[in-house]
Amino acid sequence: MTSEIAIIGAGIAGLAAARKLRAAGLACSLFDKSRGLGGRMATRRTGDWQFDHGAQYFTARGPRFRALVEQWRGAGDAAEWFDGAFVGLPGMSAPARAMAADMTLITSCAVTALRRDGTQWTVLTADGPVDTPANGRFDAVILALPAPQILPIAASAGLSFPELEKVRYAPCWTLMLGFAAPLAWREQYVRPEDGVVGWIARNASKPGRPPGKETLVAQATADWSRRHLEGSAEAIGATLLAQVQSAIGLQATPDFMTAHRWRYALVEQAADKLCLWDGMVRLAACGDWCVGPRVEAAFDSGEAAADAVLHG
Repeated sequence: MTSEIAIIGAGIAGLAAARKLRAAGLACSLFDKSRGLGGRMATRRTGDWQFDHGAQYFTARGPRFRALVEQWRGAGDAAEWFDGAFVGLPGMSAPARAMAADMTLITSCAVTALRRDGTQWTVLTADGPVDTPANGRFDAVILALPAPQILPIAASAGLSFPELEKVRYAPCWTLMLGFAAPLAWREQYVRPEDGVVGWIARNASKPGRPPGKETLVAQATADWSRRHLEGSAEAIGATLLAQVQSAIGLQATPDFMTAHRWRYALVEQAADKLCLWDGMVRLAACGDWCVGPRVEAAFDSGEAAADAVLHG
């Protein structure tokens, strides 16, 4: 039985893996390049503004994830927004923080490579080994990252997963708009049928959001985002603002505006396996890219990776 596990990526897949491993009595260290947790279950806070700028909601179909969602709801970490669509409280990252309670987290840490010495693993950044007590004696590693980010890290250890080559993502440009006064547009969300914007949501319509200020989140379509992936945030923001104004008849001038680029927003082609596992060196890879573009898919994949470590 392994005793020290490194998990690279503190999104829902990595947190699900850590949660299951800890329940089995194993010690886990989670590494993430961001300051926060949850991956695309993300909440952007800038001054008094708050935006759910990644995943807009999540659903729960399987019994294990449904049970976890009910725990979140009971603890005040999630609520239903509409018809089986749930959101975190007070932001989308709240469920991730609940999952990470009392876990060993190393954030703002961009892992670039792995080194295997005998039967144990060392986690490295561009500056060398990460300075954490368990480093250098990890018995197994779980890579809970977008598939393109897994490839170079696995290659650094002389490993490859052919299944990763088939995975395809759609990017997404996201526009965040803040208004000091309430808007005339009062819908929860809309999916425009034409134009370059595929989704517009009114954050204030979600339960538990801060009162007073109005915030909108608009997401461009995959095709448009792909064509303009390397555009400047300023130019992208101006284009998307005009599209939002046209789509919902918005006349108010935003008091805050910024655009965010998600390179790996939506899985278009999955690996069609719950997780990947190399039992010879005890390394797993997981994420929503394994089975499909849903938060629950990331959870299921993370649990499958934990099972591989426990029983593989």
